[in-house]
Amino acid sequence: MRTARLALALTLGAVLAPASSLAGGSGGTATRPATTATGIFKNPVLDQNFPDPAILKVGNTYHAYATNSASANVPHAVSRDLVRWEVGGDAMPTLPGWAKLGRTWAPEVARVGNRYVLYFTAWHEESGRQCIGAATSAAPAGPFQPAPGGPLVCQLGEGGSIDASPFRDADGKLYLLWKNDGNCCNQATNIYLQPLDATGLRLTGRETALIQNFQLWEGNVIEAPTLHREGGVYYLLYSAGPFDSDLYAVGYATASKVTGPYRKAPENPILVSKGTVAGPGHQTVVTDGAGRTWLAYHAWTAGRIGDEVGYRSLYLDRVTFGGGKVRVSGPTVTPQVRPTP
Repeated sequence: MRTARLALALTLGAVLAPASSLAGGSGGTATRPATTATGIFKNPVLDQNFPDPAILKVGNTYHAYATNSASANVPHAVSRDLVRWEVGGDAMPTLPGWAKLGRTWAPEVARVGNRYVLYFTAWHEESGRQCIGAATSAAPAGPFQPAPGGPLVCQLGEGGSIDASPFRDADGKLYLLWKNDGNCCNQATNIYLQPLDATGLRLTGRETALIQNFQLWEGNVIEAPTLHREGGVYYLLYSAGPFDSDLYAVGYATASKVTGPYRKAPENPILVSKGTVAGPGHQTVVTDGAGRTWLAYHAWTAGRIGDEVGYRSLYLDRVTFGGGKVRVSGPTVTPQVRPTP
């Protein structure tokens, strides 16, 4: 989950026009592409290194967060339509005292009360493992200030903890999902879920292991949990396989209760490498202004896999949930429907 550059090159159609600022912040530039009458847009929607993306809609603005770059612990970008993005500064410029610089991975943000809570993975200086922390801000763009004390989740006996993902259920209860980093040290990997208190800064109750890697396509790792509820069904999306290869892919499992039991879909994986899109994964679900659901994820470009030769760009494709099934239109280079702001 290493990163490299923070330079922006958006391509959407053949005609490009200068962009106007979306964020009003410093450090970000963008190109504003022409739109077409048919509403077709082109992937990747953010053609630069932006791995492990998470997206939060606040009012009419979408905020995206990514794994660390050379110049930011938490790169942040904004958009009005999920397609045209402007990269800003660092959403969390200061790390907590327990964390070592570098390897700040997979941030996700939830609104909790009148503030925003950022969940992130960082390098635990004392153990050398990866652990999960939390930070707060009055604004979704930050700056987020780390919560006092040690990590929120740090399963040192299971290789560490990464890929925190908040989920608010229909009854208002808040949960945190994450993955133990067992693949670092020849252990199994599990997706865990545990309730959070009203502040979003403290775990309560007991953790529940939802799924574990055991299918051939998953290899020695499952990670990047995303929980979505629709029609009384809980859909647990996850990524699996080696992230720095074209074997990385997305699958899902379903349950009738938030704590499971979860059953993996027999058609897994549902999002795999295709054409120029290699290793799609670390997905997040976002709903647009018209109530349509989209799957945002990162992917390499075929033939340029690995940080030494390439980078993971931000892609966007339609996803639908119904009847216990997840259907993704991608990976598509030119989706036919544009998101509604």
